[in-house]
Amino acid sequence: MFFLSRQSVNTFFILFLCIFGVGLIQFSRLQKQNNSNEFVSFKIEREINSESMRLRLLKKMPSFGYKNLIADWVYLEFLQYFGDDEIRETTGYSLSPEYFEVILGNDPRFLTAYVGLSTSTSMYAAMPEKSVALMEKSLKSLSPWTPEKSYYVWRYKGIDELLFLGNSSAARQSFEAAANWANNYSDEESKQVVNISQKTAEFLSQNPDSKHAQIAAWAMVLNNHVDEKTRKRAIGQIQTLGGEVISTPQGNQIKFANKD
Repeated sequence: MFFLSRQSVNTFFILFLCIFGVGLIQFSRLQKQNNSNEFVSFKIEREINSESMRLRLLKKMPSFGYKNLIADWVYLEFLQYFGDDEIRETTGYSLSPEYFEVILGNDPRFLTAYVGLSTSTSMYAAMPEKSVALMEKSLKSLSPWTPEKSYYVWRYKGIDELLFLGNSSAARQSFEAAANWANNYSDEESKQVVNISQKTAEFLSQNPDSKHAQIAAWAMVLNNHVDEKTRKRAIGQIQTLGGEVISTPQGNQIKFANKD
């Protein structure tokens, strides 16, 4: 049987870091281009293609025991990608699911990453089917206790299914699962998740097109500590559905529509 020496592993790891570093440097350069529109468009397209190829390579490369490090590193790169509003206005967010295929492929227990997955891929990249598929795959590696409060993944999945796929049946099952997993905890946060998730599932069981359920789902988005653009969109959608967002010292309170 073939075994890699420590020197070989170290050499590979250094090479691996170099690939990351070069990719990050190259991708950064595109943010600073201020020449003609034609030149900028060309550079952006080339760098997006290069970044896509790099992410596909990372999905296939062995991790040599550095899975968590890779997931953390690529997540930081995603934050840089997602946070550049000016460039994203030109390119869109099509690379979002590719980042998360690497991130969650290496660390499906990276709970914080799921918020970015749902927001960037479903809402911004308009690919909710990819977001849901990634969550379904990753949930196979999770349990109610691992990681702690992993019930939030079921909630994110239910939100995407309800708001972006229009699949109220699947969303109801996801919210029921979120309530069941959260019921294993006794803290106030988990109890609130049980209550809200159960009510949302009940709304959907009574009326698949429930406005109350949609308002509740947008309220969950609002409470996920999202960026300003997402926050404004969530408030706008709640108002469109007949609800009202009331700001209080304790946080946002939602007033539901009179009719469902």
